[in-house]
Amino acid sequence: MAIRPVLRMGDARLLERARPVARCDTPELHALVADMQDTMRALSGAGLAAPQIGVGLQVVIFGVDHNPRYPNAEPVPHTVLVNPTLTPIGEEMEEGWEGCLSLPGMRGLVPRYRDLRYQGFDQRGNAINRLVSGFHARVVQHECDHLAGILYPMRIRDLRNFGFIEELFPSEDIACD
Repeated sequence: MAIRPVLRMGDARLLERARPVARCDTPELHALVADMQDTMRALSGAGLAAPQIGVGLQVVIFGVDHNPRYPNAEPVPHTVLVNPTLTPIGEEMEEGWEGCLSLPGMRGLVPRYRDLRYQGFDQRGNAINRLVSGFHARVVQHECDHLAGILYPMRIRDLRNFGFIEELFPSEDIACD
C-alpha cells in the first residue's frame, strides 16, 4: 500500500487518546494495517501504533524476527492487535532500553511489567489472548502506550538514562532510528 510519515515527539496528536475500532474486517481497516506494516518494515521498527501515522484508532502492530535496531532481541510474532486490553501478571517490573520511531536516534531506560496478558482482536475480528514476558511484553506495552497518548520518555524514572544512541552507547554498533 504506502509508507506513511511517522509523527515525531512534539506533535500534539501523539498525546491524544485513540478511539476504539468500531468494526473489524473492513476495507478501511485492512488498508490502514497494510500501510502500517509497510511503514514499520521500511523503518525497521519492532512495532507501530496507528496514532504514530496520524490515525487516532486503537490499532497496533508489532513483530521481530531479526531487527537491526534491536540486534539482541528475542523473536516476537508478527501481530495486528485491535482494541487491546493489557493486564499485568504479577508486580515484577524490569528496566530495558527502548527506542521509538517517533523519537529517532534516541533511547531511554524504561520500566515495564515483565509478565503480561494481552487481549484484543486481529484485523479480521478474531480474538487474541496471549500470556507473554520479556521483550515481547515490553513491545506490547510500548505500542499500547501510544493509544493512551503516552510516549516512553514519560515513563523514564531517571532522565540521565535518556539520550541519543551515539552518546549513550559510543562503543556499540546499534543501528540508529
